[in-house]
Amino acid sequence: MAKSDELIKLLVENKLITPERLNEAKSLPAFSADPEGAIVKNGLVDAEDLAKLKAKIYNLPYHSLLEVKIADQTLNLIPPEVAENYKIICFEIAQKKMKAGIVDPENYKAIEAIDFLAKEQNLQPEYYLISGLSLENALKHYKTLGKEVSGALKSKAEEEALDQSKKKFQEKEVEEITRSAPVSKIVSVIIRHAVEGRASDIHIEPMQKESRVRYRIDGILHTSLILPKNVHGAIIGRIKVLADLKLDETRMPQDGRIRVNINGKDIDLRISVLPLLEEEKVVMRILDVTRGAPTLEDLGFMGPGLEVIKRNLAKTDGMFLVTGPTGSGKSTTLFSVLTGLNEEGINISTLEDPVEYFVKGVNQSQVRPEIGFTFASGLRSLLRQDPDVIMVGEIRDNETAELAIHASLTGHFVLSTLHTNDALGAIPRLLDMKVEPFLLGSTLNLVLAQRLARKICQHCKAEHQLPADIAADVKKELALTPPAAIEQMFPGFDIKKIKFYKGRGCARCGSTGYLGRVALAETLDVNDKIKEVIMDNKKNLTLADLIKDQNFITMKQDGIIKVLLGLTTMEEVMRTVNV
Repeated sequence: MAKSDELIKLLVENKLITPERLNEAKSLPAFSADPEGAIVKNGLVDAEDLAKLKAKIYNLPYHSLLEVKIADQTLNLIPPEVAENYKIICFEIAQKKMKAGIVDPENYKAIEAIDFLAKEQNLQPEYYLISGLSLENALKHYKTLGKEVSGALKSKAEEEALDQSKKKFQEKEVEEITRSAPVSKIVSVIIRHAVEGRASDIHIEPMQKESRVRYRIDGILHTSLILPKNVHGAIIGRIKVLADLKLDETRMPQDGRIRVNINGKDIDLRISVLPLLEEEKVVMRILDVTRGAPTLEDLGFMGPGLEVIKRNLAKTDGMFLVTGPTGSGKSTTLFSVLTGLNEEGINISTLEDPVEYFVKGVNQSQVRPEIGFTFASGLRSLLRQDPDVIMVGEIRDNETAELAIHASLTGHFVLSTLHTNDALGAIPRLLDMKVEPFLLGSTLNLVLAQRLARKICQHCKAEHQLPADIAADVKKELALTPPAAIEQMFPGFDIKKIKFYKGRGCARCGSTGYLGRVALAETLDVNDKIKEVIMDNKKNLTLADLIKDQNFITMKQDGIIKVLLGLTTMEEVMRTVNV
């Protein structure tokens, strides 16, 4: 029996994968070439669990490098290019022995390389089987952000560029300097580390005596790098060159885009340059264009709320509104919905500001207010494009609101966003925009309000004791939650056996205890009774009105249930939801 077949047999015997999930893996195109990689990459088996079984098959000791900080002197016994090529790493030197991790024990060249390098240092090699994830984590020690940027800053060419950046120079001179290798390397390293670190935004901002680089990861900004102040102008110039912006314009804001390829992935960077008192600040929004659309379930929607969303998406006319503040995931939710609606027989047109996600088969337009192409004027034009589904990036004013209402009245399905704190607030907001109550009641189908909370890292999740007052508040809120909704989201729930969790912090989550984000949502199904309330021009719709005839759960209640399911923490719910 081949080793790979033996490994798969052991996975099933140890109940690490079900036969059904294994058949699912076998249907993947990558399975025949790399069964182990296909199983791990698609989340069917944990990388470390698979490595432990593989170690038994090859009669090697298993070792995890996820929590290990490798000393530079030890790490550099194997050059980085050799480590990456042969998938080997040196992680410890002790008692004249060189402990080396290896991903593929059948690669005899990797064994030869370890033997040769150990012999050069008069060391005895010891082999340990490690996972691909462990290797990936260890390779990061070779190229930390600070080390790579420091190397570029020491360059003589960079020093010359920095001296000149203090002067006023012509556009050609600026372009020449910003194309210089050291500045180019600094910018590329900053972008690459942001992508590898799962950042959604990069902030490069001038301080009084330095230039600060911050990454937004899972919604929180972290300082990642401090640079000398005199390099700031050259970095901003380099980004402007890449985004095809005007180098000599430092008084007005500018917007642009950059397309880069990092680790085989096409990444779009949306660039915003803002002039400050003396210098300019750049913010880069990172958009992975190779990543497919997440499903609503992937985003964290579940239970009665998900049922209401899917039921309303089956309709062919009316309005579907997503509300929440900036950064609450509204665009991603609409992207998921549009992808689900996108079929050959349906004409979908959008008006966006800006276009963040490109959806194949959807007609996407970006508004340009400076030339009169606004949401309102664009919506008038879209109605002449024979659309079935219209997505308007945001309802900002009375004119856009009225046009969206009339579009949905004439047989179109209209998707849009609105800035309100909760689902209930959308109705008075639209009425305040002078939308006629009888028109709003006739067209509004659903209002979805959401926030994004950080997810607990599942690799270091542990039980956690909450303070007594917060635990009491949780029980009080659960008592107000419709029991049917709780049972649907958390089958077998028992209030006497409540457990809370948090992440301890590990290498996979950068020691934060969080990895990824989950949507906390409330979904207002505008049924016949609610329509009657709207038509009666009752702005102040109350929670009591909703609980009477639908399993409505508030955003806070949805968050608490997700806390009990071990998806997030009470700290995150309290941080993100207005309570």
